[in-house]
Amino acid sequence: MLDLPDPGLYRTTEPMPGHEDDMPAGVLVYLGVNANGGGKFVVRPGDNRRNRWFWGEPTTLLRSPSWAGTLMRLPAEGFYTLPETLELEGGGRWLENAIVQLGYNGKGQGIVFVAEWNETGADNVLSFGSRGIQIDDRLLLRLKWAPILPVASGSGAAAG
Repeated sequence: MLDLPDPGLYRTTEPMPGHEDDMPAGVLVYLGVNANGGGKFVVRPGDNRRNRWFWGEPTTLLRSPSWAGTLMRLPAEGFYTLPETLELEGGGRWLENAIVQLGYNGKGQGIVFVAEWNETGADNVLSFGSRGIQIDDRLLLRLKWAPILPVASGSGAAAG
């Protein structure tokens, strides 16, 4: 059995041998496991909806532990809090501990989208815009996971 990394998001740091055009250096990939027991695979992003990537075809079997060892592991897409205040160009800022949604561009660089609450809206929900700000790896690796409960449409969190 090959010694390969765990499933998840990665950034390539070197082109994949034999697949240099499909898997160049500096791109976002997902490393997964075939459901039929066919081993691990890598795939590039397919479709982005609500600041999250969805994966499709083609997948490429991962058979090179040496290339797999060059992949940079990335935090999962999802919700986090900022470990520090971010000063934005144009004078704005996002405060420390603000809730943000983490996504990625096709190069595997982190993008955060700040949570907003409409004070005059009828719904008691946070929303995240479709435009975020790119962050460097130093900040990316310091984001703090925010355990937000996912629920199916039409259902709510259990009352306690």
